[in-house]
Amino acid sequence: QVQLVESGGGLVQPGGSLRLSCAGSGFDSDYYPITWFRQVPGKEREGLSCISLHDGNTRYKNSMKARFTIARDNAKNTVYLQMNNLKPEDTAVYYCATDSVWPNCGENWETPKNYDYWGQGTQVTVSS
Repeated sequence: QVQLVESGGGLVQPGGSLRLSCAGSGFDSDYYPITWFRQVPGKEREGLSCISLHDGNTRYKNSMKARFTIARDNAKNTVYLQMNNLKPEDTAVYYCATDSVWPNCGENWETPKNYDYWGQGTQVTVSS
């Protein structure tokens, strides 16, 4: 059974940085995509970035490319999301997710319903 656990959230001032971690277990291969989403109350989950574990290919929501970077450490089964120049509007619960059907970040990587496994989320609050 695949399990994902996020960590690294917290309170940060505007302009600051955070690195989120998504530790995975139960993978039977490297052919999984790992995607970071975020959600604020009353809104749908928003796909931010995806990385394919087997080859490191990445995808980003266009508006996030300049400030967010996704990376993986397969030896640790961990995917990171480095977030820089954080803004109050980045305040949200951040989730990582993966899927057992698609081996990489496909064209519909931003669609939450395409993912089977989710972590519990980590809160990020950007405020002075």
